[in-house]
Amino acid sequence: MRLTPSILGKLVEPLNRRRFQTIVDSHDGDAYDKSFHSWDHLMVLIYAQLSGADSLRGLEAGWNANCQHHYHLGSDRLSRSTLSDANRRRPVGVFAETFEHIANQLDRHMRREGAAMLRLIDSTPIPLGKACGWAKSNGRIRGMKLHVVYDPKSDCPRVLDITDANVNDAEIGRTITLETGATYVFDKGYCHYGWWTAIAAAQAFFVTRPKSNMGLEVLSRRPIKSAQGDGFTVLEDVEVSLASKSHRKLPIPLRRLTVQRQNGDTITLVTNDLQRPAVVIAALYKGRWQIELLFRWIKQHLKIRKFLGTNDNAIRLQLFAAMIAYALLRIAARACRIAMPILRFTDLVARCLFERRNIAAIDKPPPVNPSQRKLRSSPGQMSFSYA
Repeated sequence: MRLTPSILGKLVEPLNRRRFQTIVDSHDGDAYDKSFHSWDHLMVLIYAQLSGADSLRGLEAGWNANCQHHYHLGSDRLSRSTLSDANRRRPVGVFAETFEHIANQLDRHMRREGAAMLRLIDSTPIPLGKACGWAKSNGRIRGMKLHVVYDPKSDCPRVLDITDANVNDAEIGRTITLETGATYVFDKGYCHYGWWTAIAAAQAFFVTRPKSNMGLEVLSRRPIKSAQGDGFTVLEDVEVSLASKSHRKLPIPLRRLTVQRQNGDTITLVTNDLQRPAVVIAALYKGRWQIELLFRWIKQHLKIRKFLGTNDNAIRLQLFAAMIAYALLRIAARACRIAMPILRFTDLVARCLFERRNIAAIDKPPPVNPSQRKLRSSPGQMSFSYA
């Protein structure tokens, strides 16, 4: 009889065991935990994300209650003390590289044309509060930052980094590997003239908002053929450069756009793209809201508000496990051609993790077993009559 894998078993199928073991060996990930291996650790943390477990005791109880399914996951029973030790000592690089591997799978069917390569860059704070006394503060929150380079076409975070809350966004931006022909859209927090110059040198483009103290000199005005966009109007399109004393800091041609939103607010955009129409440039920046939706979804549906440990290593491991779970859900939805909204699909997965059923029909009742005999009873049985 053919085995029907559980929903959780089907979700983790894209994780190649041999490839994962190669990653573990390169980081010496199993150096300290001989019985609780990196694979066991990954399976448990993915289960914690999808099931909503937010404590070590609850995670241990829920995982061990389904021990009959562990064999097909390649894992075993869990002890919360063992998990706590692994959270403290296992190298974060194991999960970070595993996320890169899964993200590449999610994106491998996308076309690699320059016109289609849009990258949204932003960060979101991860508040940790007083429980983590080691966490640094940026003046607003005490905790960490999750930095993401997001591909809205494939709905895939392509780059993921976790830093202290006081790390400047521009520092992380400079570490990103630039892709020729890509367009990078980010806010004014990523203002760094050297990085902008590097983007132009890589034959890529950027669209951003300038800081208020950025002195720009108008060189020429460009005609606006079509000013009306979806929810905005382009008021001005000019070629500019930095003021004469600072020109050498940013020796590339620039455009400055003035855009008026529907509510009457006016924003200023700066780009090194001299070819696209102004209305297209403004639409690219408007599309930056998609990465905000990604952050909202992650915080609402993955467990990154309560953590299974209070040390730096445990929090980083849990954040990477959350993003691996996110990518696995997207891969499953795409491979099985799930038509329902991703939010409903995620809720159903959480309720059926260890059920053995077809993931493509997760929203349908399980088929009736034909071997089960129907109960025969008289139509009048158990009926009552009143005089």
